[in-house]
Amino acid sequence: MRNKVIVFTLLAMMGGLTAKVEGQGVLTLEECHRRALEANKGLKKSEEKKAETEATKKVALWQMLPKVSANGVYNWMEKSTNLLSDEQKERLNNLSSVVQADLATSIYQEFGGLPIIGDAIANGLINMLSSSTLTENINNVGHRIVDALETDTRNVLAGTVTVTQPIYMGGKLRAMYNTASLLSELSGLEYDKQKEELLISVDEAYWQVVSVKQKKELAEQYAALLDTLNSHVEEMVKAEVATKGDLTKVRVKLNEAQMSLTKATNGLVLAKMLLAQRCGMPLDTLFDVDTFSDSTLLSTHYTLSTIEMDTIWANRKEMKMLRISDSVAQNAVVMARSTLLPNVIATGGYMVSNPNLFNGFKNEFGGTFMAGVVVNIPILHPGGFYAVKAAKHKRQEVFYQMEEAKEMIELQVNKVKFELDLAYKKLAQSVSNLDNAEENLKLADESFSAGMCSSSDLMAAQTAWIKAEGEVLDAQIEIEMGKLYLKQAMGE
Repeated sequence: MRNKVIVFTLLAMMGGLTAKVEGQGVLTLEECHRRALEANKGLKKSEEKKAETEATKKVALWQMLPKVSANGVYNWMEKSTNLLSDEQKERLNNLSSVVQADLATSIYQEFGGLPIIGDAIANGLINMLSSSTLTENINNVGHRIVDALETDTRNVLAGTVTVTQPIYMGGKLRAMYNTASLLSELSGLEYDKQKEELLISVDEAYWQVVSVKQKKELAEQYAALLDTLNSHVEEMVKAEVATKGDLTKVRVKLNEAQMSLTKATNGLVLAKMLLAQRCGMPLDTLFDVDTFSDSTLLSTHYTLSTIEMDTIWANRKEMKMLRISDSVAQNAVVMARSTLLPNVIATGGYMVSNPNLFNGFKNEFGGTFMAGVVVNIPILHPGGFYAVKAAKHKRQEVFYQMEEAKEMIELQVNKVKFELDLAYKKLAQSVSNLDNAEENLKLADESFSAGMCSSSDLMAAQTAWIKAEGEVLDAQIEIEMGKLYLKQAMGE
């Protein structure tokens, strides 16, 4: 027993040595809430998630609005684009031969049939054509045609500015925007739910500190009573009005009380560490908490005459999240169905190029406006039918989740209400027991002082009193947490 006392005492001393010199004073529950909200990294992650879904919502909105894009290109080629083949160039460069042959044939057809002088006229005309400068002029015309059709497209510059506007996409774009809006709302609910759970965890840690602190104070009072009793019994043993057996019993109880006090001291250190961690403070921070008197909660009975489950289902964040999930699943059906419907997109823009495509491939910039409509009609997409079917099954799955959640919420509300009512009854009963225990302790103390009862009887009265005090404290803590759990269960 002595070894255990030494171990727990050393632990308490180590906790005291690691504590900070600077303390935080007396922390109220509201102050703990504020510190936890400021320091919790999970909430900060949820805030970033909210900002992310809000940005995603804007992305989905812009999918329905026009998009403008610009493209530019430069291309070098070893050879230029030729509009004429080598054979065509050869014929145009020797255009006079072709023309003369065709003219000779025509002249013989026109004049060769004339009597006597027909052949002479035809031969004269042909000789005149061949000896004139017409041949050279015709060849020059051919050369100019070949040069005019020669393009310099080895260096090509081109650019376009394009505007696209979705006209009909099977309802997919609106469903995407609705889904993004719902997910943004869902992230807000998740943030609120996480915040609520954080505050409840802080409340649990706070009231645990209050409970352990007051139990430590009770343990100190109990140890002081037993220490006083030990001194009295020692005097009685010296006066030979009590036996050493009586003294041994008192000392055993005193050792037990000191052990309980050591446990309560160390428990208080650990409870404060847990509260400090949830409030975002260093674990070795020195602080104290508010406590309450025995009758604090007797006048603040939380009454709930009727339970309106429809209102509770409407207020619970879990049900709101499931309703949003149902709407998201409904939009998923629309998006899956859109793969089976036509898509219509309007396009327009301006194109510029060098060489100029619209002026004989001249080495200059030239451009033109353009507009069009793109229509895509799915004909055979079997996978789309199964995608729609899968989305419908997913929505039905969410429906069953909602029904199951309703049953669990109703069970939770009734369970918490029952536990809170029981805690109030326990408090009333424990307060009555405490009154009786205090009266009994008073009588036992008077009787012991008058020598009318033994030390064992007095210790029994003291034990009953400390037990009744602890039961009152436990009932008070149960009520505080019960009210909190009931409000949470009702979505308040």
